[in-house]
Amino acid sequence: MRKSSLISKATSDDDNVIDLTPMLDVVFIMLIFFIVTASFIKESGIDVSRPQANTAERKDNTTVVVAINDDNSIWIDKRRVDIRAVRANIERLHAESPEGGLVIQADELSSMKTFTAVLDAAREVVPHDKISLATTAVD
Repeated sequence: MRKSSLISKATSDDDNVIDLTPMLDVVFIMLIFFIVTASFIKESGIDVSRPQANTAERKDNTTVVVAINDDNSIWIDKRRVDIRAVRANIERLHAESPEGGLVIQADELSSMKTFTAVLDAAREVVPHDKISLATTAVD
């Protein structure tokens, strides 16, 4: 008789334990969902004084941002890039997310020569309708 009472006591203690595994599974699944669906803001890595425009409009789904500083230095993905490597960098970033667009942030004081070189490199990789110039809206 004594054996059966010990067995029943051991099984009743196991029934009172709360299993946290299903709750942790749900929390991790929710975490993965939020990470996958989050949209990340792309930044060039420098501050640019953008030109003003009356026709400025907001573009969504930008995956590549190229910035041209006032001293004509080119920045992509928070790194300074030589003009000869612009196309390769745009190609790499665009391959990661081919449905996105490209925005060129050219400073007001940057030269047109640098801007056209970046634009030509971008046109070789990204479709023409997905390339934009970042401007500031005029109030």
